[in-house]
Amino acid sequence: MNGSRVVSMGHYQPPRVLTNDELAQRIDTSDEWIRSRVGIQARHIAAPEESVDVMAARAAEHALGRGSLAPGDIDLVLVATCTAIDRSPNMAARVAARLGISTAATLDINVACSGFSHALAMADHTIRSGSATRALVIGAEKLSDFTDWDDRTSCVLVGDGAGAAVVEASPEREISPVVWGAVPEMSNVVRIEGRTGTFAQEGQSVYRWATTSLPPMAQSVCERAGVTPQELGAVVLHQANLRIIESFVKRLGATNAVIARDVVESGNTSAASIPLALSKMLERGEVASGTHALLFGFGGGLAYAGQVIRCP
Repeated sequence: MNGSRVVSMGHYQPPRVLTNDELAQRIDTSDEWIRSRVGIQARHIAAPEESVDVMAARAAEHALGRGSLAPGDIDLVLVATCTAIDRSPNMAARVAARLGISTAATLDINVACSGFSHALAMADHTIRSGSATRALVIGAEKLSDFTDWDDRTSCVLVGDGAGAAVVEASPEREISPVVWGAVPEMSNVVRIEGRTGTFAQEGQSVYRWATTSLPPMAQSVCERAGVTPQELGAVVLHQANLRIIESFVKRLGATNAVIARDVVESGNTSAASIPLALSKMLERGEVASGTHALLFGFGGGLAYAGQVIRCP
């Protein structure tokens, strides 16, 4: 086995939907103001009992079911999150316990919004090295726990949820080499700091970086995968802001791709946003099996990571 592939995807979102109009009853904002700036219409907000590991486990169950797999088939669990409240045990261990996975390696990965793409690359590397045969890769966030609901510049952005992928060994590479990196000297422009800190960002700095610096990096991802942007069937970026997504895709030149716009109905779910959006696209039949999909995460720490996969 010289490669790895995504076998199946799954997702979970809390049933509670918070609309722009509801937010406008609490803070000085409006549906029109939010839509015009970030494109978001609604977001899902987790209940107190819906912790990061609970949502992660439900997304993983969905992915296992769609792949006709059992928990015992998994020997590596990776959870990408930046909103775990407890330091230990980690979320991956708790997910494994909830699912009845007894012998897998369990690791959490905190690279904020690009966490899922980092975790997917780590699963690919681990499987191709022979250290694992089948992995659960999950992005799960409960940003509502770290939100100042009186700050209209940040609270309108966030949502909760989880997305998951099952990755296994394959004769051919169906997950391309990752292109990843960071701009550490600008890491403070997106932050959740301190024991009781809340999500904050310098929106204009993030927008300029995402729309100018990242499209050439996504072009490099395509080159490493051996495809052109025009050959992409889907583009699934971190769902930060609809204006960023549309500007990014235009500069990249992915003219034939279906573009993930889950931010409209889910808000910014950080590390959960890419697998959540892709799982929903696959479930709706918007993307066909075997399609080349660009996954590209970016955000907190001004870290980024991207790869091209063949959709399950």
